Amino acid sequence: MSMEGRTCVITGSARGIGRGIAERLGEEGANVVINYRSSEDAANEAVAEIEDLGGNAVAARADVTVREDVENIREECHEAFGPVDVLVNNAGLTADTQFVEMSRSEWDRVIDVNLGGMFNCTQEFYDDLWESDEGRLINISSVVGKQGNFGQANYAAAKSGMFGFTRTIALELAQGGSTANCVAPGYTKTDMIETVPEKVLERIIAGVPLERLAEVEDIANVVRFLASEESSYITGEVIDVNGGMDL
Repeated sequence: MSMEGRTCVITGSARGIGRGIAERLGEEGANVVINYRSSEDAANEAVAEIEDLGGNAVAARADVTVREDVENIREECHEAFGPVDVLVNNAGLTADTQFVEMSRSEWDRVIDVNLGGMFNCTQEFYDDLWESDEGRLINISSVVGKQGNFGQANYAAAKSGMFGFTRTIALELAQGGSTANCVAPGYTKTDMIETVPEKVLERIIAGVPLERLAEVEDIANVVRFLASEESSYITGEVIDVNGGMDL
């Protein structure tokens, strides 16, 4: 399942799940664009890691909520590698508080990054995906989009919205022979999980049938398959990677 020569853009990929995805695709021979908003050092480290693994990568700064920034990613990608074959919409953020105390700005910011950023990037790269022999759109959602989560009405709404978006774009891209799928990770070992109190973390793990958090590699391996030619008859799907939390 070689990714040799395929060009991939992964938003929000300087750290966490996005970086794991970028490195997984890069080590398989893909040309990788590392997108970051403020973590320049981390993005450059990710580029160096991919190059050490034998892949090709560049870093591109952009706030995915700003259309001009997204246009710049496309220009930098085309200059470095040519048209995009795989777009992974991973950039996202949280602003947690109970709904009765949630401000409109907290709601808007989370919706704008998670859904608005996905809109901007997908529209900007849509022509590339359409024209690619095996175009792949992969949106990174969350188990929270399926189950909800206390204090995350904005985040849950945004991540749930990804499901409907993915299925609709899958129908439209199918006419050009390309696919769109969504990956919904469970709780994953990233920097964000380190801020969770130990007792809360214990309750989370107790609710996972496999009795552990996901490793970043667990998510990256699924994305790597969906990005490959071998996934050509899978589209419009939400792939759960949550250790059995829906069982």
